[in-house]
Amino acid sequence: MFGSLTPDCVLDLVEAALGQRCNGICRSRASYINRVYEVGLNDGSFVIAKFYRPGRWSREALQDELEFVAELAADELPVVPPLPGCDGERLRMAGDTPFALFPRVGGRPLEEPAPEEWQQLGRLLARLHSVGARHAPCDRVTIAPDRSLAAHAAFMLQSGLIPGRLCEDFHDEIEALQEAIMPLFAGITLIRIHGDCHRGNILHRPGGAFHLIDFDDMSLGPAVQDVWMMLPGHPSDSRAELDALVEGYETFRPFDWDQLRLVEALRAMRYVHYAAWCARQQLDQGFVQTAPGWGTPEYWRQEIEQLARQREEIGATSGGGMPD
Repeated sequence: MFGSLTPDCVLDLVEAALGQRCNGICRSRASYINRVYEVGLNDGSFVIAKFYRPGRWSREALQDELEFVAELAADELPVVPPLPGCDGERLRMAGDTPFALFPRVGGRPLEEPAPEEWQQLGRLLARLHSVGARHAPCDRVTIAPDRSLAAHAAFMLQSGLIPGRLCEDFHDEIEALQEAIMPLFAGITLIRIHGDCHRGNILHRPGGAFHLIDFDDMSLGPAVQDVWMMLPGHPSDSRAELDALVEGYETFRPFDWDQLRLVEALRAMRYVHYAAWCARQQLDQGFVQTAPGWGTPEYWRQEIEQLARQREEIGATSGGGMPD
C-alpha cells in the first residue's frame, strides 16, 4: 500500500477513518521517510494524514507514540494530538501501512528565540519531561551507549556499506567511543523524551504558543538530550541561553546539572544515529538522490575522523555540570 498511495486512495482512507466527506484537496507535504498529505474536509477544515513507512516501527511503538502525544495534550501541552477516528482509534492500517490523522496547525519552525523565549522553552521541556517520567515507553529506542549506539553501529557494520579496511577502523572507533561514554551514563535516570527536539520541530507563531511536533524519535533517554539539541552551540558557548532555559525549566521540574557531562557523548551518538539513518535510507533506495556523496570511502574516512575528534572532546568536557 505504501508504494501505491494515490490522492484518491488517501481521500478514501481519510473519509473512512473520520466518517466525513473530503472536498477533494490532497496535497503532498515534504517528508524524508513517511508520506504526509494535507487533506481538505467538506466543512472547510484540514487534516494531516501521516502514512508511516512499513517496517521502520512496530505497531506497538507507533501506538505508544500517539498515546504519548495524546497524554501530553490532555495535560494541556502545546502539541498536535492525533485525531481519533469514528471508531475511537488513533492508529489505523491501510494494508501493511500504518497511518494516523492530525489537525493542521499553522506556524513556522523556530529560528532564533528571543531572550525571554528561552525561559518559555524551558517551561515547555519541563512539562514534557514531567509527563514523560510517569512511565517508560513501549518498544522504543533507549538512548544509551550499550543500546542505541551499539545497535546503530552493528547495523552499519553488517550492512556492507562501509568499504574494506574502513569497516575495521569504524568498528575500532565505535568500541573506543563506547568505552569513553559508558562511565558517564552511570546513575543517569532515563525517561520518555521527545528525542529529536531541535528547533525545526518547534512551530512558532508570533504572539502564540510554541508547538512541539514530530515525535517519530520519541525515546527512553536522559532529559538533557532534549536540552542540548535546542542550544545554538556547545553549552559553554551558550551559557546565557542555557541559564534562561534552565530557569524556565525549574519552574516545573528540577534540572539535573550533572547530566551536562553527557552532552558531547550524546552529540557523538547523534552522529552515529544520523549515519545509521542514512544507511537505512540508502538500503531502502530513498537517500541516493538527496545525498549522492554519502557512503563513499571519503565519507567514511571523515565520519571516523569526526568520531575520533568528538571522543577527544568527550574526554575534555566530561567533568560534570556547569552551575555557578
